[in-house]
Order: sequence, then C-alpha cells, then structure tokens
Amino acid sequence: MKLTGHLIGLLKGYMRDLVEQARQEADTQQSFGFTPAPYRPDQAISDLLAILDDRIESEGVQVGLPERFLHDMWTLCNEAQVHITDHVWLESSAGEPVHSKARTRELTYRVLIDYIEHQGD
Repeated sequence: MKLTGHLIGLLKGYMRDLVEQARQEADTQQSFGFTPAPYRPDQAISDLLAILDDRIESEGVQVGLPERFLHDMWTLCNEAQVHITDHVWLESSAGEPVHSKARTRELTYRVLIDYIEHQGD
C-alpha cells in the first residue's frame, strides 16, 4: 500500500498528538510520584491504530481518510512489526535507553513513517 503525502501528513499529526499525550501523562505521573510501566513498540502501534479508528469515525471523510485506511494501516503495521521492533531496540541499545512512553512512541512512529516512505524502493 502506497500512501499519499496527504495521508502521511495526517498520520504524522496523529503521531505527534500521541507523543505529546504521553509526555503530558508522564509529567502528571511524575508529579504524583508514580513510576510509569514499561511500554513497548507494539503498544505504540496499537495506540496509533486506536486513534486512527477514532479519527476515522469522527472526521474521516472531512479530512480525506479513505474507508479502508484503518484496515490498510493495520496490515502495513503487521508487516512492519519486526522491522519496527528491531530498529527501536537497536536505537535504544546504541544510544539513550528507551524507557518512557513518549520516547518509545517517538521512535516507533519515526521508524514506521520511514518504512512507509521507503516501501517499494
């Protein structure tokens, strides 16, 4: 599945929203002294698919999301799962460890966008 620039732009916006939400959650948890639970790339993908489902329901036609977009993204994310997990693991092992939900989402979504943009190369 090849995504248009418009759809990739929408995805990036939703991804930014999810990363920001995770940062705000972490700030709230920290202010109450809670330690966040570990968070994995597959959870970041699940959260992305959930927000896509919600956004398709609420604004899909208005913003130009195709009817099959959620199904196509689910399929694409399944195909990319090993690639994403490996890259997030490598990046977290080579540099700053990935402990936070926001950082895991950020890395996961960056790798997913890269995967989408280079599909068929």
